[in-house]
Amino acid sequence: MDVVAAAQGFAAMGSESRLEVLQTLVRAGDNGLPVGDIQLRTGIPGSTLAHHLKFLSSADLIVQDRQGRTIINQANYRHLQALAAFILEECCTDQEMGA
Repeated sequence: MDVVAAAQGFAAMGSESRLEVLQTLVRAGDNGLPVGDIQLRTGIPGSTLAHHLKFLSSADLIVQDRQGRTIINQANYRHLQALAAFILEECCTDQEMGA
């Protein structure tokens, strides 16, 4: 992962509401949740929630899948794991070098 993609991912999580939505989807697991269920669990108004979902989707943190008239939102675990690996990949390297 390059620094630009990482910065976009972390920036998308930089809002309390978006982070709450993302955590809700992580808790939901692979089945994901429709927008209405996310709204019920977070209390975020529909129009605001739509904005946050679009932001998270454009940063590749969530995947949206249309099933008929319903859009199912799922956490993009692959991308979230890549972000975690990116931020931790050089963990403690200065310490190991004696710096």
